Amino acid sequence: MQAVKMFTTAVCPYCIRAKQLLKARGVEQIEEIRIDQDPAARTEMMESTGRRTVPQIFIGTTHVGGCDDLMALDAKGGLLPLLNG
Repeated sequence: MQAVKMFTTAVCPYCIRAKQLLKARGVEQIEEIRIDQDPAARTEMMESTGRRTVPQIFIGTTHVGGCDDLMALDAKGGLLPLLNG
């Protein structure tokens, strides 16, 4: 299974929803980068994604986007193939 990295904050309901979906699809470990605790991580996230909102989700080297993007990918049947790489 591909590595999953997610930029998050402590009180983000979309981050929680995205983590729940990933775990439901078999992801056991998510590298969580808390941008509310690390300003450099926020800068890194904005530079690598062009976005300011969380979550920002990477599966392997692919930037999936936010929670809505993740759910849309799953609805189209594209999440599991991407996770299984």
